Amino acid sequence: MRITNNMMINNTSSNINGNKINVNALNLQMSSQKKIQRPSENPVVAIRALRLRSTLSQIDQYYEKNIPDAQAWLEATETALKNMNKILTDVKTECVSGTNSDLTADDRNTILKNLTALKDQLYSEGNADDAGRTVFTGYKTGSRLTFMEDEPNTTYEITQNISYQEIEEYSYYLGSVEIPATVEDVQKIENISDIVRLDYDRVRLAYDDIGDATGQIVYKDGTVDNSFTWEYYDSEADWEAAHPDKVIGDTEIVVLKDKGDVIFGKEASNLIKSEKATIRMDYKKEGFSKGELRPEYYYDCKDTTDPANTITYDKYYKDSQGNYITDANGNYKKIYEDINYVVSLNQTLTVNLQADEVFDMSIYQDVVELMNTVQNAINAHEKVDRLKEMKTEAKYADYQEEIQKWIDGAQKEADYADSRLTELYSAGIGKFDKYMEKLNVAYTEVGARGDQLEMTESRISNLQLTQEELKSCNEDKELSDIIIEYTAAFNAYQASLLSASKIEKQTLLDYI
Repeated sequence: MRITNNMMINNTSSNINGNKINVNALNLQMSSQKKIQRPSENPVVAIRALRLRSTLSQIDQYYEKNIPDAQAWLEATETALKNMNKILTDVKTECVSGTNSDLTADDRNTILKNLTALKDQLYSEGNADDAGRTVFTGYKTGSRLTFMEDEPNTTYEITQNISYQEIEEYSYYLGSVEIPATVEDVQKIENISDIVRLDYDRVRLAYDDIGDATGQIVYKDGTVDNSFTWEYYDSEADWEAAHPDKVIGDTEIVVLKDKGDVIFGKEASNLIKSEKATIRMDYKKEGFSKGELRPEYYYDCKDTTDPANTITYDKYYKDSQGNYITDANGNYKKIYEDINYVVSLNQTLTVNLQADEVFDMSIYQDVVELMNTVQNAINAHEKVDRLKEMKTEAKYADYQEEIQKWIDGAQKEADYADSRLTELYSAGIGKFDKYMEKLNVAYTEVGARGDQLEMTESRISNLQLTQEELKSCNEDKELSDIIIEYTAAFNAYQASLLSASKIEKQTLLDYI
């Protein structure tokens, strides 16, 4: 085959251009330190790069956004639980102090002030938030757990299901000593009330000062017992006016709306306990005080403040007939509002606790009842002190025996008040131990989730590093290797240019 100069020149030009392309490619690699600049250069590397980048993007989302956000939520919850535990511990300490029978008036006033301060602080911790999101309110993270101010016109219709286990014994008192205002009144010793103590079983509603109410006793199979007689009174005074002896029949149930007390006759109480029944109360509540818990986080209820725009809140599952759905133990199935974070591939973590899993509605009522009882004891002792002062006044000098009888009656009332206060304080120690136990369970749960999140964070951190290394190994090229290859390619390019210059000097005259 005859090789012409044109053929040699064309081949040389092609080789020079190829070497130049190779030098340019290596020059681009040196600038970017990447193996390829476009997918067509190496489809295998390109496809693997897409896969690794997608995986790394997911890992970055977990490690840099989801996990820190979940940690912040858990830390806000943990802090709130710590503060709540401290408050409950302080309340329990006041209960221990209150069991002292030698309390003075100043001691009682001090306890009352402390309880008032603790009550105001008690549920405010339930409004703890993370970046503006309230942590104990389920999906309603933009709402507060408590009423932030007095709302006298806010109205709810509430359905409260109370377990037979919440039935407790409580003492009610018949009669009260009224301080005589004149000498003539002092002489009317027949008006001195004989204080009588009555012990009944009762449960408390979550709220006091309720409106229209209806009650039912519901057994585990869902049947309703209508054999009980329900009586509703606006206040204990109305109950006493209707029944001066305050005696409750065996199958009677008395509801005191001002206190939110549901009081049972002996037979009714025994039957409810033996059948492990539920006391279902439907009642209307108009007007809420600052610091009270909002009912939608605990009960099935309706906000009827604006009748034209009623808002319904469901706390438990119901069937198509409106009956509660129960689990294998007969408990109502709660609707959980879990806030979940995806913290790893196919792994989610629930970061929130709902309010009813942390603290009980009864805490507020317990503290309020303690405060009221302390105030009643203070008032009773003030009566005794006032009557003793009257005994020293000149105008009552001739009526010492009569005043002493008034003092004896008032002292009996004060003794009963002290007895009730001591009983409540003693019971409060046990109650607040249970509340703290529930709080500690929640605290342990948050701690366990935090530990789980910490282990996940460590694993994701290692996985992120591994994926970064794989991505770098697939896409990046060592600069030293590129320089070596570039030097070789550039030398080849220079050699091709030198060779071409030799070829182009050859002409036909060289062969003549």
